[in-house]
Amino acid sequence: MKKVVLIIAALIISFISNKIKAQSGAHSKPSICLIAFDFLDYIKDIPDAMPYLYNELQRLNKYTVTDKYDLEYFVKRDTLKIANCYSTQCLTELSKKIEADYYMTGSISTIGEKILVNFRLFNTSEKSFERTYTKVFLKISGQELLMFRIALNEMYGISNDQLIVDKLTKSEQYNSEINNPYQLSLSANGPRMGGVFVMGQAADILQAPTFDGGFASTNYSFQFGYQFEKQYLNEGNFQALFEFVPMISGLDQGRFIPSIAILNGIRNNKSGLEFAIGPSFTLTKMAQGVYDANGNWILKSQLPAGSAMDKFEKRMDSRGTVELSTSLIIAIGKTFKSGKMNLPVNFFYSPGLKSQRFGVSMGWNAKDRFKNK
Repeated sequence: MKKVVLIIAALIISFISNKIKAQSGAHSKPSICLIAFDFLDYIKDIPDAMPYLYNELQRLNKYTVTDKYDLEYFVKRDTLKIANCYSTQCLTELSKKIEADYYMTGSISTIGEKILVNFRLFNTSEKSFERTYTKVFLKISGQELLMFRIALNEMYGISNDQLIVDKLTKSEQYNSEINNPYQLSLSANGPRMGGVFVMGQAADILQAPTFDGGFASTNYSFQFGYQFEKQYLNEGNFQALFEFVPMISGLDQGRFIPSIAILNGIRNNKSGLEFAIGPSFTLTKMAQGVYDANGNWILKSQLPAGSAMDKFEKRMDSRGTVELSTSLIIAIGKTFKSGKMNLPVNFFYSPGLKSQRFGVSMGWNAKDRFKNK
């Protein structure tokens, strides 16, 4: 019986001892008070900055953070003015009214195309700033709270996601779904230029003499135009969009060939890779005719009246009339980026039973890829 009593007593004493140690450990952290944050010449105020910074100080798990309501009580009780208290002298005077081991202050400002986030840790017993840290970011509005976290983490030696840091600090990573908050989509609107190559029957017709219905040109030509696009779906790293690409070809051959492609595509916002497919509409000269037994092309209008040839077909012919022709376009591409500049490169292919086309085009734009909705 005595042994049982001793065991129970030992357990109770151990429990009480551990409880005391836990409570002691909970209060062993130095206290800190978030005094003020200066927006200086920053473009706008950030209403959530102070609540966010309170949470960030607690997340560090290095201090006992003075509750903001306690701070408000001290300010009202002693009629304190802490809104612009950033200097050593002001903080020293304040330490006589608000007890804490440390005060935290900070600021955000702009210099050119950069944002500077600064944090300063004031030691109230030493009456001096124990630690100061400044982090430089790209001028990207809407990501200030993330910048605060990154700067605080680095100030206390806590690792950050390097990919996110790069996108907020390195200009070559400027265009991404992280560093612009307005719309998570890559925009490749802009001029296009390149070349188109024709194979099969159409290539033979292009190179044939005009008296035989050809165009006396080559089977390749330069083309230029403009790409307009409209996003209709954006989820995660991908967006779905319509692309409208009017082009003009053949000017280097003395010809004017207008066309427009209407493509439905999908693009990866992060890598810039894309795939699209859709119809293409082209204005070209067409005529009806027939091939004789020797393979010669004869226009319908050239056949004698009452001719038995009745299986006519339609093909390109320089002697014909301008008509609208259609084809299918399959395209793949990738948008390369350098700072704020985008360089889309696309390869396309148009299949057909007798003729095929393939080509390449490239373009550029110097606009932000992320547009406000």
